[in-house]
Amino acid sequence: MTSTNDPLDFINNDSSGIQSGSQADLVQLLLYQIIRVKELIKYYDSIPNGAGQLGSSILNELVSEAYSSLVNYDTVLMQKYYDLLMNCD
Repeated sequence: MTSTNDPLDFINNDSSGIQSGSQADLVQLLLYQIIRVKELIKYYDSIPNGAGQLGSSILNELVSEAYSSLVNYDTVLMQKYYDLLMNCD
C-alpha cells in the first residue's frame, strides 16, 4: 500500500518506467564490467612466458559475447554476461 504523501508514487504505478530504468541500469552495469574485465585481460596478457594466455582468451570471449548481447539488446543475455563478468578476477 502506498502513502498518498509518497512523492515517488508515480514511479511505483508506472511499471514501464521501472522496467526501462532497470534495463538502462543493466546496460550501464554491463558496460562497467566489460571495461573492468578488459583491464584484467591486460593483466593476464602481461604475465611472463604466456602463462596468462588461457585466462586472457577466455575473458576475451566473454567480453566479446557480452558486447554482442549489448549490440543486440538481448536483456536475458545481458544479465547472463553481467553475472559472469562480475565473477571474473
